[in-house]
Amino acid sequence: MFYKQQPAPANRKIIHVDMDAFYASVEQRDDPGLRGRPVAVGGSRARGVVAAASYEARVFGVRSAMPSVTALRRCPELVFVPPRFDMYRAVSQQIRAIFARYTDLIEPLSLDEAYLDVTEDRAGLGSATAIAEAIRAAILADTGLTASAGVSYNKFIAKLASDQNKPNGICVIPPHHGAGFVAGLPVKRFHGVGPVTARKMEALGILTGMDLRKQSLAFLHQHFGSYADYLHGAARGIDHRPVRAQRIAKSVGAERTFEADLSERTDLHAALEKVVDAAWTRIERSGVLGRTVTLKLRYSDFRTITRARSSGQAIADRATFLALGVSLLDQQLPIAGGVRLLGLTLSGLSAVDGGAEEAVPVQAELPL
Repeated sequence: MFYKQQPAPANRKIIHVDMDAFYASVEQRDDPGLRGRPVAVGGSRARGVVAAASYEARVFGVRSAMPSVTALRRCPELVFVPPRFDMYRAVSQQIRAIFARYTDLIEPLSLDEAYLDVTEDRAGLGSATAIAEAIRAAILADTGLTASAGVSYNKFIAKLASDQNKPNGICVIPPHHGAGFVAGLPVKRFHGVGPVTARKMEALGILTGMDLRKQSLAFLHQHFGSYADYLHGAARGIDHRPVRAQRIAKSVGAERTFEADLSERTDLHAALEKVVDAAWTRIERSGVLGRTVTLKLRYSDFRTITRARSSGQAIADRATFLALGVSLLDQQLPIAGGVRLLGLTLSGLSAVDGGAEEAVPVQAELPL
């Protein structure tokens, strides 16, 4: 959810650090035989979904969340390796420890990316750019992995910038270049603009940040509701959201809308499997554990229900998550009229590392 923009300190300095092809890079680091080869983490040659792809695989159009069979068609030489989430979490903790050398204001988005507020120059390096370069060098030295970074005056632009010179790159966008940088980018790259919203924008003739900037706030409210204020500000390079230390999401999951309504048990179970594949990838990437599973069903008449079940202990594996989802689904069978949307989420979350949620405001001046 996006909130109405509030005034922000003029001197805020934000870094977004994003590891390069994190899961696949860890596998290539630990197995020299995989280096230079197209690698997919997760899935298999027969079934499943790709959780992550190496840059060698991405050249062929292989992407995360892609069905394995599709990935294999695009890249017949693709090597599938099983995920090792315990290792990814351990490496993530090494990276978080590096961040903590430079700031207490760390907002993890997943195991492989985070926002850092370095407005206070704890290490005395003189600029946010110097801090970002020191962090990237430390990550490479300590883990053998590369990271890309975006440096700017707000979270929105820092995240866009970190993707600009990947892999193993850095991009710095100062305040006087922010609006111009955003203007030339496709809106589908904007954080918060998913495929559905991007298609809606395209139908309205909104393809770039400049196209979006030309729209009035009233027009955006008419077409995008609660997203309007965020989009209006983003198109102008404005984003006043603070970095929230050790932010924990309230829930993580996935849902799917079907082209044709489903009513048969076997079809619904198969659909749930695909939803669980997508949801569990997000759960693992977020580095969280949870205790409550919630099933969401939207029927053919658009009536929507949710059913939840809580576990006495944290749900730590995909099989348990799926089993609880199947149990909740079976309780709703038989279904007359069919289901048009099915979703499954995990809530009651806590970080795997047990991080506390707190943020300390800082005001010292630091150049980008």
